[in-house]
Amino acid sequence: MIHLQSVSLSRIPPAEVDQFPFTVPVIRALPDITFTTPVTFLVGENGSGKSTFLEAIASAANSIAVGSDELDRDTSLANVRKLGKALKLTWSKRTRNGFFLRAEDYFGYAKRLARIRQELEQEVREIDEEYKDRSAYAQGLARMAHIGQLHALRTQYNGDLDERSHGESFFTFFKARFNPNGLYLLDEPEAPLSPLRQLAFLSLLKEMVEQHNAQFIIATHSPILMAYPGATILSFDRSPVTSVAYDDLEHVSLTRDFLNNREIFLRQL
Repeated sequence: MIHLQSVSLSRIPPAEVDQFPFTVPVIRALPDITFTTPVTFLVGENGSGKSTFLEAIASAANSIAVGSDELDRDTSLANVRKLGKALKLTWSKRTRNGFFLRAEDYFGYAKRLARIRQELEQEVREIDEEYKDRSAYAQGLARMAHIGQLHALRTQYNGDLDERSHGESFFTFFKARFNPNGLYLLDEPEAPLSPLRQLAFLSLLKEMVEQHNAQFIIATHSPILMAYPGATILSFDRSPVTSVAYDDLEHVSLTRDFLNNREIFLRQL
């Protein structure tokens, strides 16, 4: 399902015309963008503006941010919020399900969960020491809240995220946090994923779209993810932003040429 139908740039405040992110050419010339497929990829070189645009959508939609401060308090997004305020979002049906996720935020989130778990386990040990001479009933009551929180963490993520590889824990996290009928804004989700895991992620996207009415807008460099059947691919290497075919992407042609002729490329190093 397409929850977010379109994004358009309203008038840029005169005082901010010469300030980032409005100085980014592709942002300044941003056309009205209509989302016609449940999966849309934003592609382009580093600095092209694709992540800035994705972050601005998240700010304008007041998305739930995973692993970072609330979007209205995240200092790293101070300038992006200005763009968010200048965007007009049109919905088929406004949804608060879903989330905004940057790859770097996920790693911070996993570390924070590990720290919370370690603190809870330490508190349980301290309770056991404090109540060692009291009844099992009293000890159980004292431990109950902490044990309950530990159980909830492990149940939600089917164990502890920090006991898995980055790719495995990311996959587990994503499935655990998924809610139907959501808008998911993802910035380079391929970062922790091996090529095989990226293929599995494509399968997960397909399931979420077809069975759970999810919509995805994904900034990526991965030719594997970009190959999702029927997805719209928007190139931020062109101004204004333009829809492009998979086989016309430089990411795809360069990767294909390198794999087919790697000796030629490596001789140039």
